[in-house]
Order: sequence, then C-alpha cells, then structure tokens
Amino acid sequence: MSPAASNQETAATGLPVSSSTSPESGIHFSITEQIQQVYSHVKIESLVAGLCGGVVSTLVLHPLDLVKIRFAVSDGLDVRPKYDGIIHCMRNVWQQEGVRGLYQGVTPNIWGAGASWGLYFLFYNTIKAYTKEGRPSELSATEHLLSATQAGVLTLTLTNPIWVTKTRMVLQYHTDPSKKEYKGMTDALVKIYRHEGLPGLYKGFVPGLFGTSHGALQFMAYEELKRDYNKYKKMPSEAKLNPLEYITMAALSKVFAVAATYPYQVVRARLQDQYNKYNGVLDVVRRTWRNEGAIGFYKGMVPNLIRVTPACCITFVVYENVSRFLMGQK
Repeated sequence: MSPAASNQETAATGLPVSSSTSPESGIHFSITEQIQQVYSHVKIESLVAGLCGGVVSTLVLHPLDLVKIRFAVSDGLDVRPKYDGIIHCMRNVWQQEGVRGLYQGVTPNIWGAGASWGLYFLFYNTIKAYTKEGRPSELSATEHLLSATQAGVLTLTLTNPIWVTKTRMVLQYHTDPSKKEYKGMTDALVKIYRHEGLPGLYKGFVPGLFGTSHGALQFMAYEELKRDYNKYKKMPSEAKLNPLEYITMAALSKVFAVAATYPYQVVRARLQDQYNKYNGVLDVVRRTWRNEGAIGFYKGMVPNLIRVTPACCITFVVYENVSRFLMGQK
C-alpha cells in the first residue's frame, strides 16, 4: 500500500503511518505490521556512513565550533573574555591553553556529531524509502522536507543532552584545569543531571525543534540540487557524483540553510549557557533584541559559516562514499 494515500498520518515516533484500511485491498495494517514495514527499509550502512562523516568533520574543524559558540553567547558579561574577531579568539585560546584549549569540549562534540549525523541519515533514508515504497515517481521537494524534519526531531530527542554538555564544556574559561567545573563529558552529564535534573539536559530543546528546519531545508536543497544536476547531465537521479560535485551541492545547500535559520542557534546557545539565566525562549529573544538589536541574533554567523560549510562538505563526501562502499554500489 502506498504511504501517500490520503489517510496517512504521523505517528508518535515521527514516522509516517497509515491508520485506516487500504481502499485498494481492504486490508487493515496493524501497528506491528507498520513497524515491520518501516523496519524493512532500515539500512545500518546509513548509520555507519553518517557517523563516519560526522566524526571526521568534527575532528578537523572543532576549534572553529568553539569560536562560534563563544561568539554566540557574547553578551557583555565580565566573566567572559573579550575577543576582537575569529583570529584573535583562536590566538588567545592557543596562547593560554594550547591545542588542548582549542579542542575543549571535543569529546561530546564527537559523540554528538557522530550520533547526530549517523541517526539523521538512518532516519531520513528510512522515512524516505518508506514514503517512496511502491511509487515509480521521485519524491517531491515537500516530501524531502517532511522526511528530513521527522528525522531531525527524532535525532534531536536522542542527542540533546550531548549538545548541552558540549556547550557547557566549551564555555569554561578558566585556564587552570583544576578550576574548571566540568572535568569531562561524563562528569558534565552527571553534574548537570544532579543539579538541574532532566530539564537541564534538555535545555535548548524547544529552539532545537525549530532548528530541525535547518536540516530539513539543507537536505531538501541537497536532494533537489543533485536531482536537477543529474537530470541536466541526463543521468539517473541517484547516480554517483565526483567529490567536487558533492562538495558543491553540500556547500550550496548549507549556505542556504544557515542564512535561513541562524538566529535559533544563538537563542539555543544562550539558553544552554551556564553564566546567564533566562526564563525561556521568549525571554532570550526579548533581552537579546533589547540589548543588542537584530545583529545580536546573528552573532557568530561568520565563524559558523566558515566552520559548518567545510564540515558539511566533508560529512557529505565521506557519507556518500562510505555508504556506497558498504552497500556495494558503484
């Protein structure tokens, strides 16, 4: 039965499910059968390939992520160092803490990026394959957008505690390791849970949900660019491209998504910041607008673009090649 039927709805898991009888066959699918049908499209290769892409890109570009977060929460508090720009920030951290300082928070970042990309590609490809089942036609841009949104919500629900931990760790400004509040990823997770409970581990979850639009827009743009490019070359839509072509598609889709959704990242980082207390998303928006104006919502966007565009390119090139290798495709 085609999941594009008019009685399709979204289950609590975020995966599309059909809850009524198929008009063609009159067969009622139980929840168990629906789960089995979805599970038949799960490919662990997508998880492994996405994990590899996320880990490689994080190892290469973590210092820029540290700079981006420090700029995003830069709101004038005396506790924070003052930076004049990206180079000054990196030089300052290097002089005071060396390479170790530039890679502060890299452990949860590797876990978070690896898990997020792996799960995202796994969920996205599963939902996409399920939606397309039994259909000769390609998915539309809207269907790519919805598939990516559902994958993003599922991924965020599982990984938000890791991102809170990473943010807290990269915002430790003491150069003396003994004075740092968190000694490592596990220590940070335990302390946040002990002092703030489960809500502490899910700070920034609501703006993070809005942020799933970022991944959704990116994947939609990436899929559409690939399809149109292959159509222009008179090749199948899933034909393998060379690394430069993957890099171009990934970069264009990432710049488009960042420009459209960056303000939510500032709001989310400030909610997760241990040095400032906000009473929710609206309080962050109100205070940022009052104290810094519109530009406050775009703080850190330049280092973010410098970091995420190469990171996205590395991730997608690694993913495409590893997944094809694991699946035995040429």
